[in-house]
Amino acid sequence: MPNEEQSQPGAATPDGRARRAAQDAQRLVRRNPEASWPVHTYRRVLPVRVRRGVARVVSREVRAQVKEGLSAWSGSRPQLGNSVAERAIRRHPQGLLEGARTLGRVHGVPKVLLIGESISPLRARNDNAASVCEALERAEVDYFWVRGRRDDSAVIAVPERDRGLVHEALAALCERLPGYVSVMDGRAGTPRESAPGFAAATWRRLSEAKVIRLTWYRTDPSGRLVLGAKYGCDVEFWAEDEGRLHAPRPQPVADTVDLADPPVRTPGSLFTRLASPATALPAVRTRREFAAPRPDDIRFPVDVVYTWVDGQDPAWLRRRQEAQGQPYHEEAANTARFASRDELRYSLRSVHQYAPWVRNIYLVTDDQRPSWLDTEAEGLTLVSHRDIFRDPEALPTFNSHAIESQLHHIDGLSEHFLYFNDDMFLGRPVVPQDFFHANGLTKFFPSPALIPMGEPDGQDVPVSAAGKNNRTLLDSRFQTVITHKMKHIPYPLRRSVLAEIEATFAERHRTTAGNRFRGLDDLSIASSFHHYYAYQTSRAVPGRLTYSYVDLAHPDTERRLGRLLARRDRQTFCLNDTVSGEADVESQQRFLGPFLEAYFPVPGPYELRDEPGR
Repeated sequence: MPNEEQSQPGAATPDGRARRAAQDAQRLVRRNPEASWPVHTYRRVLPVRVRRGVARVVSREVRAQVKEGLSAWSGSRPQLGNSVAERAIRRHPQGLLEGARTLGRVHGVPKVLLIGESISPLRARNDNAASVCEALERAEVDYFWVRGRRDDSAVIAVPERDRGLVHEALAALCERLPGYVSVMDGRAGTPRESAPGFAAATWRRLSEAKVIRLTWYRTDPSGRLVLGAKYGCDVEFWAEDEGRLHAPRPQPVADTVDLADPPVRTPGSLFTRLASPATALPAVRTRREFAAPRPDDIRFPVDVVYTWVDGQDPAWLRRRQEAQGQPYHEEAANTARFASRDELRYSLRSVHQYAPWVRNIYLVTDDQRPSWLDTEAEGLTLVSHRDIFRDPEALPTFNSHAIESQLHHIDGLSEHFLYFNDDMFLGRPVVPQDFFHANGLTKFFPSPALIPMGEPDGQDVPVSAAGKNNRTLLDSRFQTVITHKMKHIPYPLRRSVLAEIEATFAERHRTTAGNRFRGLDDLSIASSFHHYYAYQTSRAVPGRLTYSYVDLAHPDTERRLGRLLARRDRQTFCLNDTVSGEADVESQQRFLGPFLEAYFPVPGPYELRDEPGR
């Protein structure tokens, strides 16, 4: 994992419960064997097939013991070269560690880290690019922005003839604001190594590089999140020939521009899909070739919808008890399904960090709200079940299938939206194109898990019973038999498709909406039926995301969470639990709480700043 890393600066943390949570998270970071540099090097050096071969002949327990031993050894015996690098940083005459800066280790290598209260990938990318542009403007270099192949790093083009001026300006910048520089070859995404830009020897080594990347490593005050080279700013040296400038590497838009053409200014949001067209990014200096939208740019708004319940609320429990009949399967009333582990707080943080292009967030509840939630936060709307259920006689309801069947009734909801459960998280930056096509098509993500054959019966878990009902109804309409469940990934949906389903299958839709508890005749409309129906009517296609599903009841869960934290390589992951009892939930909180705080340490805009007890 080259960018979001665990480092070890000694930054202070707030008082109260937040301090305890931060301390637990910090201990998890320090003791996580999956994050040690020997384990990272092992994964980086050995091919996947070799590592899988080792896993077949060496037991999980032995591998865990070896990782723990390597982690302890690496913590007590730092690499000699890194010790030398650390001393060089501390002896630097310009005082690189003065102000909001600290020294941390990224993959065991000492780096100067800039401390910020509200860091995020988009902000790191923008701040890095802004620093480079400011330095070039001071040097009076004729630069222009380029639409690159990646959304998380900016690309700035400069004439090759100005190489000396550019190097001098960027070296001076790295002296003022300690940054790092690396060579980018071909189509490389993220450089493996970056050298200090405040060292003269670094610039001598890259004197002829066609593309270099400037990086400022940024961390939150707790030091648990580091944003590094992935969000750096590339500087390309374009060669001049017969009155035109030519790109030094393949380009997605234009690889040559007229030297005499004047620069133009255009919104910065055009140069990264991490920002929506409505995002207020500063205008940037570019050429006309890069100043127009492309056919694959998504320009329609995308909202997020959550459904949430406080299963520990006495009033809600009382309503549930009064309404409760005999559930057809124990999972339908399982305590773990309603247990609160503060997942919603961290899921919202993940959306704020990794999907800044989201327009609005709607939180659908049974007139409940978390104590920590700032209901006045911009872009957040609380929605009561009473606001979306067309039949008030169906309330109160404790059936997630019923609630999901009414989401398209939310007032003001965009046509295209993502539906989250609170146990779904974004693990790294995602863009709208991961979930939708620019022409409006949605994507869906089939699971390898099969829908059991046959009719629903009392032995089916609710998702299987609903899947069987989906299959029967779709087969009657399209003469096709669905076989697979969907991955527990944020579901891309369209309001118009959901409304069409309600109208087309009115009786079955009313039955699902009217079931107060999950029943044998439910449809799973938002999580499965929509996707297959949209696919059959040419409005959806299969998609692919890097994804992990973690069953909290699994005995290996703690190790799997440690691996997620160390790698941070999944676009989305789910922490799901349907079978644990109350004692198991308390035990799981011992490692789940620190994991979530370590993975998402930066508070989002939806949290009260003066929350009692934090």
